[in-house]
Amino acid sequence: MPENPLTEQTPTVGGLSEADLLTRIFPRLEMGGRHAASTLLGPGDDAAIVAAPDGRTLISIDTQVQDQDFRLEWASGYRTTGYDVGWKAAAQNLSDINAMGATATSMVVSLTLPPETPVSWVEELADGLAAAIKELGATHCSVAGGDLGRGREISVTVAVLGTLAGGDAVLRSGAQAGDVLALAGTVGRAAAGLALLESDLDVNALPQELRGLLDIQCRPQPPLAAGPLARAAGATAMMDISDGLLRDGTRLALAGNVVLDLAPAELKRLAESLKPASDLLLADPMAWVLGGGEDHGLLATFPPDVQLPPGFTAIGSVQAPGISSGPGVTIAGHAAGTGGWDHFAE
Repeated sequence: MPENPLTEQTPTVGGLSEADLLTRIFPRLEMGGRHAASTLLGPGDDAAIVAAPDGRTLISIDTQVQDQDFRLEWASGYRTTGYDVGWKAAAQNLSDINAMGATATSMVVSLTLPPETPVSWVEELADGLAAAIKELGATHCSVAGGDLGRGREISVTVAVLGTLAGGDAVLRSGAQAGDVLALAGTVGRAAAGLALLESDLDVNALPQELRGLLDIQCRPQPPLAAGPLARAAGATAMMDISDGLLRDGTRLALAGNVVLDLAPAELKRLAESLKPASDLLLADPMAWVLGGGEDHGLLATFPPDVQLPPGFTAIGSVQAPGISSGPGVTIAGHAAGTGGWDHFAE
């Protein structure tokens, strides 16, 4: 690993008290001087108070750890900003609530920081959290509180709460044979961005088209409007694509005991959009489409007589499992494997 770029800057969090650091962070999380209506009591007390008018609360949690989920400096020379990490921490958690057809209402954040971390990096992280909530359209959500701690590497854990506001959540397990398989958002673009970050190319010299792939990896764009629209349209199953189309598709197929059959023409269309990056890196764009995660798009199934809601594109069909093959993912009827990201794989 290159030398930690954070040690090159001052002042650092080691020079501040916890109260001083929180004083710098809190104003950046208030979304223009206010909290979402669901946050009845925000940061400052031992616990936040959050409204739950629906009577049910959804909750999801995710963690980013330095050198496991992000690098402070990549082989390509790109330096991960606090803004990047804050944005991604918000986006990946908002996407999980979205995948249930629900709306995020509040989040809490736990930060573990080495003492040499620059204060400015932490301030940028708070800015990234707030910006993602606002710009991705999570208008009913705000940061309600959190925790600070000291450790050997940066770790950011976000827990997000959500509401259904009536009706039922869309689960992974509801797909039925005959349903249409549809995608909202993108797949493969974040994986292409990761490949560029890990390459020896100078990312600062890349054309804007390719730099956009870096942005998708560092600052994902989950389609937050699509989840509630899918629920309202009658989606039978849905999930966030965080670990790859094949791996997550297999999870959805197993949950519903069905086969998801992907259409080759749609896969080809998705792969062709990545050709500039794959040509540059001498890589297979289809591997990114099928195995790349972190775009945080939505994979959903709909009854055949339902008009797909805005933002969704049909990419296949749902079929009953064969007697010998069982549930899983196929491409034009042929077994496709799993692929994708596994946190504990060698």
